[in-house]
Amino acid sequence: MPHFLLHTTKDTISPEKEEAFLQAIHEEAVASQLFAEQDIKVRIERFEKSMVGGKVNQPFVHVFGYIMQGRTTEKKAALSKGIVSKLNQMLPDVPSIAMNVSDFEAATYCNKAKL
Repeated sequence: MPHFLLHTTKDTISPEKEEAFLQAIHEEAVASQLFAEQDIKVRIERFEKSMVGGKVNQPFVHVFGYIMQGRTTEKKAALSKGIVSKLNQMLPDVPSIAMNVSDFEAATYCNKAKL
């Protein structure tokens, strides 16, 4: 934890540039000072078909951030703004770049170490 899932259309980010996007999100998450670096997980998921604004396969990027509860709204907003700003620098021609942060509830979270 945390998990950052970048959703995008199949042609928005070329396969040879995927690693740069993974690294950029990772670096912004580290810079937020909200997480231990070794705990940050970043993934990219491409969609073959999508619709944005009623148009099929329009370029978009949306990052879903899932983090353990306990951070302030201001810190979560700063994290989102930092990642969206970085992605906007990398993809200035993509009209739809966004992010949201959702909290995991500590009481219901389980991982292998908790077994």
